[in-house]
Amino acid sequence: MTVIEARHLTKTFTTREKQPGLAGSARALFRPVYRETEAVKGISFTVDPGERLAFIGPNGAGKSTTIKMMVGILYPTSGEATVLGKVPWRQRQRLAYEIGAVFGQKSQLWYHLPPQDSFDLLARIYEQELADYRQRLAYLVDLFEIGQYLDVPVRKLSLGERMRCEIAASLLHRPRILFLDEPTIGLDVVVKQRIRDLILALNQEEGVTIFLTSHDAGDVEVLCKRAMVINHGEVIFDGRVSTLKRDYIHAKTISLKLGEPWQGMEVPGVQVLKHKGYGVKLQVDTRTTPIDQVVGQLLARYSIADINVDNPPMEEIIARIYERDGEGE
Repeated sequence: MTVIEARHLTKTFTTREKQPGLAGSARALFRPVYRETEAVKGISFTVDPGERLAFIGPNGAGKSTTIKMMVGILYPTSGEATVLGKVPWRQRQRLAYEIGAVFGQKSQLWYHLPPQDSFDLLARIYEQELADYRQRLAYLVDLFEIGQYLDVPVRKLSLGERMRCEIAASLLHRPRILFLDEPTIGLDVVVKQRIRDLILALNQEEGVTIFLTSHDAGDVEVLCKRAMVINHGEVIFDGRVSTLKRDYIHAKTISLKLGEPWQGMEVPGVQVLKHKGYGVKLQVDTRTTPIDQVVGQLLARYSIADINVDNPPMEEIIARIYERDGEGE
């Protein structure tokens, strides 16, 4: 049984074009020119219960449009979809009781109120029994370690603290599917890992299906077993994350601040991108030498003040998929 099913889903937006030199003219007023943009082009996919799916792609690929159709905010131009057996745009109110959503750049918490007040209001909105709500909130407060933030106005919380409260808020009504749109955007490395650990714990303990969009390849690697890559409204890859990592995410960047000037290091698959004084940036081909071996050799040879390991940007991964598809053709 599937919890999400999309069949030949499309979405076309019609926008009015600005005509150069005709602003305010009668022609622009009575003979407007419209342009159609196909944001989603006939995509089909299914998601199983408890699955952790990464739905990824560059800006403008159609990710957010697809999610908005899945949660019932947008009507599709054509095609069909069901979420938990319901048609989202026709049964949006009923579906809202069974799904949760977290948007990294849009808060569902009231900015000037403490999270406790927002939680109380959301419990009323979702018609939760008082005893059930209190039990659920106590569980989430303990899981997300947010007890000390409950009475602090949201505007005074750090981004990482707010995101923990945001995810807790989306889970108060025990949703079966959680839609996460850029949940770790703007967070530092430590807080990102904490958020990822919490999402994994939720999936394992309650079997919540995770539908994730992110520009951070680290989110995809850690959180998901399956990845769908969308670009220009079309699915260009649908497979295991392990396959995506093996075939496309094989270059990582190491940024270092050393306690001594850089003297060089000969390791297969490692290229120096730039260095100046005590700072150096390396690119590592993990197909040649695993990242842990490179880090180990650096630690053995240098005194390191700071180190950061980054994945390639999502746009670069998309380009590699296109290049490989072209070679196959």
